[in-house]
Amino acid sequence: MARGKTSADAGELEKLEWPYDWPPPWRNSRLLGHKAAEQALLAAHTSGRLHHAWLIAGPRGIGKATLAWRFARYLLAGQAQGGLFGGEAESLEVAADAPGRSLVDARSHPDLFHLRRTLNPDTGRIRAEIAVDDVRDLGAFMHMTPAMGQWRVAIVDAADEMNRNSANAVLKILEEPPTNAVLLIVTHAPGRLLPTIRSRCRRLSLQPLGEEIVTRLLSEYAPSVTAEEGTVLARLSEGSIGRALELAGSGSLDLYRDMVDVLATLPDLDMARLHGFAERFARRGEEANAAWRSLNYLFDSWLKGLARGAALGQEAAPIVPAERGLQARLRAAASLDRWIGAWEKAADLLSSADRINLDRKQTVLASFLALQSVMR
Repeated sequence: MARGKTSADAGELEKLEWPYDWPPPWRNSRLLGHKAAEQALLAAHTSGRLHHAWLIAGPRGIGKATLAWRFARYLLAGQAQGGLFGGEAESLEVAADAPGRSLVDARSHPDLFHLRRTLNPDTGRIRAEIAVDDVRDLGAFMHMTPAMGQWRVAIVDAADEMNRNSANAVLKILEEPPTNAVLLIVTHAPGRLLPTIRSRCRRLSLQPLGEEIVTRLLSEYAPSVTAEEGTVLARLSEGSIGRALELAGSGSLDLYRDMVDVLATLPDLDMARLHGFAERFARRGEEANAAWRSLNYLFDSWLKGLARGAALGQEAAPIVPAERGLQARLRAAASLDRWIGAWEKAADLLSSADRINLDRKQTVLASFLALQSVMR
């Protein structure tokens, strides 16, 4: 069955794994915007030559894991519908009452393995990396005989969280692929995986969702978000419904407006305004942590857009009024290589602040001052 080593109650563990209000991928039947990828999996299966390992790649939060679970559900609980089961299946959809579906949705199907970060029994927290011992359990699982049907299916979510030992253990499984077993590997950054892992998988690349799809899903999963807010969140999330939902729940629209208001005072920088903006990150607690994560994403994304615009000689349409003409003015004040250097420095400061226990407020101040130095 889909398992992870833990002594915690299953419900408590799931809350640690998935601390969100919207459905986790293993219970989510909604998948929009990836019809071509779904059809590729369906065609591979109905051909009778299903590859033993798939690398499902693309930006975070666009539905990669949901697609992997949708395919696992089809292989493990779709025996009575379409494809090789009698008839021509048009999608990977599985009826709610299909035999075995409830087991897949509960991650308790005997022919299913979910490889992910598990609970550290010593700390009671989810591990930062996928443990190599869990990968060894996966290797034993893959070579077992299917218990309920034709297939055994394993989902790795996400491969980016494997350390070198875990990655090498997965590679060993790929080098000796068992029969009637499929490994679905979800990755946000395939270029960081071992080349030998990539070469042994069939790659399925998913693209960011369109704004219309993101706003549609926002209206379903976050009905309190207005249509106007949904449009802004869709643009800020760059086609990621997962990111849009996270931003919706952390006051990120106000945070973004305040961030841009500070950026608009460059190169002089309104220090009183900057200190007021940075002060909100001096606090601790879950709300403050959510705001900090949002700032990491929003600041990095904004600077990335600035660098991209400098390279292409283009300016993205403003999301808030204060952005109008701002990026063009900043690009004219410094060269592309200097802006890229500032982006890298600021991104490194923000991303490493918690890891090396830097003061968050001081980190924000230093990040904005790094941009100011570029223009002088």
